[in-house]
Amino acid sequence: MNQTYTLTEVDAVANEIIRLAKNKVLLFYGGMGAGKTTLIKAIAKNLGVDDVTSSPTFSLVNEYKTRSGEVIYHFDFYRIESEAEAYSFGAEEYLDSGNWCFIEWPEKVENLLPLDACIIHLGVKSNNRRTIQMQ
Repeated sequence: MNQTYTLTEVDAVANEIIRLAKNKVLLFYGGMGAGKTTLIKAIAKNLGVDDVTSSPTFSLVNEYKTRSGEVIYHFDFYRIESEAEAYSFGAEEYLDSGNWCFIEWPEKVENLLPLDACIIHLGVKSNNRRTIQMQ
C-alpha cells in the first residue's frame, strides 16, 4: 500500500490496513502531526472498539476491547528514555499475546519488535493530505 489520503478518507485507509495486515503488530512511523494517533483511532473503531481511544503518551499503553471481546493494545513510546523502560513493564508480553498491538514511535524500542511486524510510514503533504506506505 502506497497512497495519499485526506482525513475524510481515514476510515477507508484503516479498513485497507486491516485487510492487508500480515499480522497483528502494526508499527507506526512518522513525525509529530503525521496522523499516527488519528489512524490508530480509525483502525480501532473499524475493529469494533466503541470506547474513546487516545494516545497513551504518559501511560505508555492503553487497552481497548472490541464489541466481540477482542483486546487491542495501543503503545506510545515517545517519552521513554530507553528500551529498558519498555522491558520493565512487560511490553514483550503484550507483543507476544497474539492481540492487535499498535505502536507509535517504534524506533525507540527496535530490539523489542517482532521481525514480521507490519511497518507503516506516515507523512504530511500540502493541502492536508497524508501519505502512507505499508510494508
